[in-house]
Amino acid sequence: MGSILATLVGGLIIGLLGKFVAPGDKDNIPLWLTVVCGIGGSLIGYMIYSAFGGDGSPGIDWTRWFVSVLVAAGLVVVAATVTGKRKV
Repeated sequence: MGSILATLVGGLIIGLLGKFVAPGDKDNIPLWLTVVCGIGGSLIGYMIYSAFGGDGSPGIDWTRWFVSVLVAAGLVVVAATVTGKRKV
């Protein structure tokens, strides 16, 4: 139960950071979608980091988290594009 809660909280933080980093006005997606983008960004970012030889470092691995935020920002842009309100 604790790891699920930690994943949700981490996903929320990564998703909000991704929303902050994403270019343009991306505030039109709901909070639950931001959390999903954050969780996805965290998981996909870790896979990308590992695929390029990232093996972690003692303490906080800032590179891994930077990659996760960038991936989450990309997911926020995609989510806002797909679900965003169209202006006519």
